[in-house]
Amino acid sequence: MTQRENITDILCIGCQKGSTSWLHSVLNCHPATYAFPNSEPVTSTSKEAHFWDWNHERGVNWYRALMTPPEPQRLSMDFTPEYAYLPDHKIAECKAINPTAKIIYILRDPLARAVSAMKMHMLWHFGPAHDQPLRLDETFFELMGKARLDPHGSFVRNWSNWKKHYDDILVLNYEDFHNDRAESVARVMDYLRLDPGDMNDAGRERLDGLMARRVWESAPFAIDREVLLFLHGYTWRTRDAVSGAFGIRFSEGDQMLAA
Repeated sequence: MTQRENITDILCIGCQKGSTSWLHSVLNCHPATYAFPNSEPVTSTSKEAHFWDWNHERGVNWYRALMTPPEPQRLSMDFTPEYAYLPDHKIAECKAINPTAKIIYILRDPLARAVSAMKMHMLWHFGPAHDQPLRLDETFFELMGKARLDPHGSFVRNWSNWKKHYDDILVLNYEDFHNDRAESVARVMDYLRLDPGDMNDAGRERLDGLMARRVWESAPFAIDREVLLFLHGYTWRTRDAVSGAFGIRFSEGDQMLAA
């Protein structure tokens, strides 16, 4: 059998809490894409292979075996947000084994993304029954470190590091999945050269369901105003940097501050 050009054809490098799971589900409706088998806890569901962080020591042959589709012409997908801040030598390794891969990077309002990440880590730390608001205390700063807010949120720096190796990176605004979902999905499909007309009835039905529902559905989350203002100060430089680099204007964080 002829070896495929890429081990992974579609790499989504984040951002964390940027609806990567929703986009993965959307693309998985198309018969030309391939999601590897759920291999938890080695991988995270059928979405995140975590090769360059959790599983690098398993070797390239392990990654190839995991990602190779039963039909060679299908496009394999790895949506692992931790890839966004890989060091240069690992991005170079990615380029060597995935020379023509398509790279997708979803950017979310830095404040809203940070709040969502902190919520996730707070729930992991305390459990779902915890009903106390997030406060600016020792626990907050402990969880802030575990959430890796800086590496996950350094959008322009991460993009620049990947751009050294991949010229054509599709940068998306998370808010467009809410404001103009059809156009955003069409843009992704066009970038990946996926023809929606090739979808069968079952795939079309799944896609229609995903397009009709809310991208995110999260329970109310209590957060002290002091924490919100702290995170706003922590992330505003990223917002300015994204605006300068990509012309993206976020509004989600403004809405949170105005509430």
